[in-house]
Amino acid sequence: MISDTAFWLLTAGLGIGTFLIRFSFLGLLGGRQLPDWALLHLKYVGVAVFPALVAPLVLWPEATGGTTDLPRLLAALIAFAVGLRGNVIATILAGMAALYGLQFLTGSF
Repeated sequence: MISDTAFWLLTAGLGIGTFLIRFSFLGLLGGRQLPDWALLHLKYVGVAVFPALVAPLVLWPEATGGTTDLPRLLAALIAFAVGLRGNVIATILAGMAALYGLQFLTGSF
């Protein structure tokens, strides 16, 4: 195991690193207008990150031991269809309702 001193030094170092990463954007650029090219690219961050977070949970979920199952795939397709309309909250709610409803119907909680 790791010693108490090493643990707290690592924790403090990670905390300082996280602070500096966030400060680089919020503290240094917070009061300035970003250039148009940067704003254009930042619009696509959410579009890239959200599917990257969701895809492993659909294709290799830990709840099923890493095997893909039909309720998760169908719920993802339903969420995708709702997401084409552009409402993120509706997409999340539709995906959740579809997943829980399909799991209830198939008995695979």
